[in-house]
Amino acid sequence: MDNWNRSTEVTYRRWSNPEPGDEGDFVGHTDEDQDTDNEICTIASAIVDSRSRESANSSGNYKAAETFTVDNALEAFGFGVFQWKISLLTGLAWIGDAMEMMILSVLGPQLHCEWSLPGYQVALITSVVFIGMGFSSVAWGNVADKYGRRVGLTVCMCWTLYYGLLSAFSPVYGWLLVLRGLVGFGIGGAPQSVTLYSEFLPVKARGICIMLIAAFWAIGAVFEVLLALWVMPTLGWRWLLGLSAIPIGIFVSFCYWLPESPRFDVLSGRRDKAMATLTRIARDNGKEMPRGTLSEYKQSERGKFKDLFSHQYWKTTLLLWFIWFANAFCYYGIVLLTTELFQAGDSCGTTQGAKNEPRCRLECQYLTSADYKDLLWTTLAEFPGLLISLFAVDYLGRKKSMAICFFMFSLCILPLFACIGRIALTIFIFISRAFISGGYQVVFVYTPEVFPTEIRALGMGTSSAVARIGALITPFVAQVMLRTSVYLTLSVYCGCSLLAAIASLILPIETLGRGLQESEHYQEALGQTANVTSQSNGTTQSMDQ
Repeated sequence: MDNWNRSTEVTYRRWSNPEPGDEGDFVGHTDEDQDTDNEICTIASAIVDSRSRESANSSGNYKAAETFTVDNALEAFGFGVFQWKISLLTGLAWIGDAMEMMILSVLGPQLHCEWSLPGYQVALITSVVFIGMGFSSVAWGNVADKYGRRVGLTVCMCWTLYYGLLSAFSPVYGWLLVLRGLVGFGIGGAPQSVTLYSEFLPVKARGICIMLIAAFWAIGAVFEVLLALWVMPTLGWRWLLGLSAIPIGIFVSFCYWLPESPRFDVLSGRRDKAMATLTRIARDNGKEMPRGTLSEYKQSERGKFKDLFSHQYWKTTLLLWFIWFANAFCYYGIVLLTTELFQAGDSCGTTQGAKNEPRCRLECQYLTSADYKDLLWTTLAEFPGLLISLFAVDYLGRKKSMAICFFMFSLCILPLFACIGRIALTIFIFISRAFISGGYQVVFVYTPEVFPTEIRALGMGTSSAVARIGALITPFVAQVMLRTSVYLTLSVYCGCSLLAAIASLILPIETLGRGLQESEHYQEALGQTANVTSQSNGTTQSMDQ
């Protein structure tokens, strides 16, 4: 009788270039039987052996053990109070990230005048932040995949808060570069908030919910411009740097509440912790836990870089890297172009002024109240971009949404080739920023959906690192090349966005309506379990007849 519900251990091995017919050699063997250095994945299955089934069927007392997955539980709980709480908390991390980024468009022109910095040193203030982000993004992804999403996000936010406050006390240019680079190193882990948040969402709500969390980025960007409008004319840039760290400080104060992802706990073999988290979600949402036990799947090695280039994901990885690069390059480019073109007065003023007037390379112009107000109007474009993406992401799909946003961005850049006035300039920058910010939000939805749990944080981390390369290059285009040729600068942004639109369309996987994948081997194992169970049920029915 005790053997009827006995758990059978089925072991699968990952290997390269499998030959037909080799699969059967690995089923039913223990880890010790496999003389290999490759990764071993062990799945605890609720399947009983054939002898037990025959005995159970003959006596009529066999009853299959009920199990459920994290996906099953999250679908049963729906979107409720718990998800609203975690939305607000991870949203604070996004607000802080956006404010640290928007500082760059204000800080450069101010220090250009106050410290008499040449153009390349002004561009370096922006670039050093992205250098730090580029180095750290992969590292934070590895931390999140190996030690937990909660650990990675909390540590990177604490790091950002500490060096963000210190940078407000920078005595000279060199110290400012070092401290802002360290701030960038911390901000490189901010995308892990999306990884964590996405793993608590039911399938139907995931696209819209991740887009809504992106609203916090827009709120942070707008709030930073308003803060600059109030602080810069009176208190100066040091107070702006210090006050901009407030949202991250609030996040750090409440991060003790933040739970670990149950998907990560299951993959790490900590089923009890995953059950505790799911029970907490059920209690907050006023739902009941699913019946049965949580399916267990343990994988000892996670976050391996080579898994991004497996047969299934290599094309997706390369295309996504270019899409992230183009998004950051064009988004931060239009942000920096806004202040540069506003200071020039029109889209031709920067180049024409450089050719027609003998200007000192250290000549500067402080941002005026009118500049800040126009910057505010263009920053408000984040919200229409969000609405566009909300509509498109669940109706047109992720791939088409990204392609449309890139194409419309390049289309709105074209009028800037003409010498248009300030009002028209503001309108076209507003529209182009709306579309590129919308595309940025869609790629944040797509990336955690397309990669499985075992490499999801690494996929986000490496994609973010490549994006920082684009963000690193763009200041030298928007702030240095612009002074040589407006037309060449605009052509670079236009061409890059068109190529990204093509890359979006040829992505091999559309994730609309697709559940989050735990692991390639886990899905295979579940499929084999389902096949065996259906065969078992068929055998039972035939014997009953």
